[in-house]
Amino acid sequence: MERPSSHRLRRGRVSEPGRLYLLTSVIENRTPIFEDIWLARLIIAQFRQAEEEQSARSLAWVVMPDHFHWLIELHQVTLKTLMRRLKSRSTCAVNKACNRHGRLWQQGFYDRALRREEDVRAVARYIVANPLRAGLVHHIGDYPHWDAEWL
Repeated sequence: MERPSSHRLRRGRVSEPGRLYLLTSVIENRTPIFEDIWLARLIIAQFRQAEEEQSARSLAWVVMPDHFHWLIELHQVTLKTLMRRLKSRSTCAVNKACNRHGRLWQQGFYDRALRREEDVRAVARYIVANPLRAGLVHHIGDYPHWDAEWL
């Protein structure tokens, strides 16, 4: 388990297998790179790879033009490892696809452990409704970059 004293960890961050987490990461300078459908699909492929590797189970996610929200059940890796792999692999894929170099993501990420009594479906609905709140679409079905286990 990671130690909260690490300089790269948010104070009190704990990685607990079996726990549900809402993870968010933002593109460097908030560049809307995922407006390109094919680049958005590259990050979605990384969510699926994390499942295939049994690092996490995806419950819901949305890829916005300049960030993502990902609701997961963490398996036998730390949050730091999960996010480092996802960000590294997606950076390589996007850089290769765009013939670019350098960083893609802002440093760090945001995480929130869900309380046991929290309504997970309500959190999933909140996540997938992000494009509606941002004014990107009028109906969630019109937005192509989201999924939820229950919806």
